[in-house]
Amino acid sequence: MKWIVVAFFASTILSVVLLRFVPVFFTPLMFIRCSQQISEGRELKLSHHWVSLSEMSENMPLAVMASEDARFLEHNGFDFKAIEHAAKRNLEGKHKNKLGASTISQQTAKNVFLWPGRSWVRKGFEVYFTALIELLWGKERIMEVYLNSIEMGEGIYGVEAVAREHFDCHASELSKAQCALIAVTLPNPRRFSSKNPSSYILRRQGRIVREMRYVTFP
Repeated sequence: MKWIVVAFFASTILSVVLLRFVPVFFTPLMFIRCSQQISEGRELKLSHHWVSLSEMSENMPLAVMASEDARFLEHNGFDFKAIEHAAKRNLEGKHKNKLGASTISQQTAKNVFLWPGRSWVRKGFEVYFTALIELLWGKERIMEVYLNSIEMGEGIYGVEAVAREHFDCHASELSKAQCALIAVTLPNPRRFSSKNPSSYILRRQGRIVREMRYVTFP
């Protein structure tokens, strides 16, 4: 048991250190989605193109922060104010959909190292990996990996892929409005489309564009 524990910590820390410098070309979710496509008899699709943060529109980090995690630069991986707010709102039971409070750091840890799910075991691993990447990667690397690995549509992963698929351009050429449109679909990119946005998504896009004025990123 002791050696199992030692091997676990050594391998996970080594993986996090390695991915501090090496692009993340594949994630567990990509393989899961591919297996789902095959099992359901659908066409296999996996569109993913790694690009550095400097090759993305400067508006993309601002858009996801405004939409997903405005305190990204202030917290150490966990936004306890957002967690408290979400817990109170969900306990009231007045809203059909439960409010989440996962930070960009948590979502990155989940996307790169873990599988989808809501079990306490997976959540425990998420906390562990979130702490590790906050310690060993830093905010810019976390944002870079997040924007390259997050699901942005059916079979589409990362900002370069969605820029090509939905806007016929590169990530560096995305406008502020397009970045906001991508960001507002991220809570459920398989339901909401940045290519064919609904009126609800367009309303949220306008709000995110306005809020981007108050967000900064190094």
